[in-house]
Amino acid sequence: MTTTSTTSTAGLDRIDLAIIEVLRHEGRISYQKLSERVHLTPRPCLERVRKLEQRGFIRGYSAVVDEQLIAPGMSLRVMVALSNQSGRAAQRAFETCMRECAQVTECHLVSGAFDYSLRMHCRDMNHYLQVTEQWLNDPALYIDKLVSHPELTSIKSAIGPPARPNPL
Repeated sequence: MTTTSTTSTAGLDRIDLAIIEVLRHEGRISYQKLSERVHLTPRPCLERVRKLEQRGFIRGYSAVVDEQLIAPGMSLRVMVALSNQSGRAAQRAFETCMRECAQVTECHLVSGAFDYSLRMHCRDMNHYLQVTEQWLNDPALYIDKLVSHPELTSIKSAIGPPARPNPL
C-alpha cells in the first residue's frame, strides 16, 4: 500500500486524516459505512483504524453525555494562578489534586496571567465554594488567585480539537 503525496508531519496521509475526522464526529459508525465515506474497502479501512489506535492517534471512544440530565448543577470555567514562589513541587501537587477532584472535569496548563484553566461541575455555588475553600486553605497548592466564570448555557460544544477541512 502506498501513501499519497499529501503526508502530514505526523506521518498521516489524507485517508488517515479522513478516517480520524469521521470517527471524531461519529465514533459508532460501522466499518462498512466508514470505508464508504473514505473510499476504501472495509478490510483496509479496519486495518488503518487499528493502526491509528495502536499508534495513539485514536486514544478511545466516548459518548456525548448531557451532564445536566445526569447530575443537575452548575458548570464553571475557573482560572487558577499559583504563587510565583510555588515551584515544580507545588505544580505537581496541584495537578494531582485536580486529577483526584471529582468536580474537576477538565484541567489545562495554560500560558498568560493564569497557570491553569479548569472546567468544574458542582451542585450549586455553595458546593463550589466548599471545594475551592479547601484548595485555598491547602498550603501545598500555593494558589494565589481563582477566577470563576459560571456557564449560563452552551451555544456550541465541540468534541476534541476543531475539525480540519475535509481532506478528500
